[in-house]
Amino acid sequence: MAMAHSGDSIAVDMPNHLIEKEHIIITGHGPVSVIVYGDQEKPPLITYPDLALNHTSCFRGLFFCPESASLLLHNFCIYHITPPGHELGAASISIDDSVPTVEDFSDQILEVLNHFRLGSVMCMGAMAGAYVLTLFALKYSERVTGLILVSPLCRAPTWNEWFYNKFMSNLLYYYGMSDLLKEFLLHRYFSKEACGSLQVPESDIVRSCRKLLDERNSINVWRYLQAIDRRPDLTEELENLECRTIIFVGDSSPFHAEALHMTAKLGRKCCALVEVQACGSIVTEEQPHATLIPLEYFLKGFGLYRSCWFNNGHRSCLGPSCIKPELLSPQSMGVKLKRIKTRVSPPPPRTQQS
Repeated sequence: MAMAHSGDSIAVDMPNHLIEKEHIIITGHGPVSVIVYGDQEKPPLITYPDLALNHTSCFRGLFFCPESASLLLHNFCIYHITPPGHELGAASISIDDSVPTVEDFSDQILEVLNHFRLGSVMCMGAMAGAYVLTLFALKYSERVTGLILVSPLCRAPTWNEWFYNKFMSNLLYYYGMSDLLKEFLLHRYFSKEACGSLQVPESDIVRSCRKLLDERNSINVWRYLQAIDRRPDLTEELENLECRTIIFVGDSSPFHAEALHMTAKLGRKCCALVEVQACGSIVTEEQPHATLIPLEYFLKGFGLYRSCWFNNGHRSCLGPSCIKPELLSPQSMGVKLKRIKTRVSPPPPRTQQS
């Protein structure tokens, strides 16, 4: 992998075998677009994005981070599964087709795995996509190695979320991908700092996502929203989740409380929580570097390691001297996972001794 600097941007030249290739898989619930990226002889990692997003707008920041290449692309072949009708240039799904359920999405994932003859897979999902992959892991536990969840949902919608979903649903159905709807979605994804204000312009990543939302088919997004709005509560089933899980959530995410709830239900023996300061829901886009060290030690629990050398001859900067001591404990290296924060809490006040 070669990198060239140009102004504030970094151009990354990837090897030929890492070129993306799209496959259209016909399933019992309609066609699904799957982008395969990497060497198919390597262990599989599947992704599933949030509402109105695809892999480009949900995970690209993480996978194209130079440090990530030596960790994720070195260890996995990536299968980006796109929600029905969310691929680029997708036509409207017929109004005569029944509105899908989250169970339909999880069954589609199984058919995709069977198509590619994949056994057990690592899963990475964001928000609604994290819910779909969690449901998949509960239904087909033997097909899931581990879960990497970004601001996940696990409960049925709260009244507040239900109201917002209803409002967005009406906007989508009657007005399409309007400017107002895009504002609602962008604040679902990103922190207020990233979205900007009258005095501060929005960040480049928000501006890029805004353009990508223009390409979404509003009826297809509406169908995804209907499915996720009718999702059942998974709380009682979480104790049956068998795979190790790591959860990332921004402290400004509207789903922050949801992530804390899910972590508490899963317990510290099988789940680690990483809270990222000054970040919204899509940590993989807004602050991808914050995920790298926790991900590295999470994957070590599965016997997966970072490539020691880049092609330019420099060793990874994520060496032991850069890592907080608590991340080097046996618990954080896969024996037992614990809650991790990216910010340091103040020490407790001293008590006077008599």
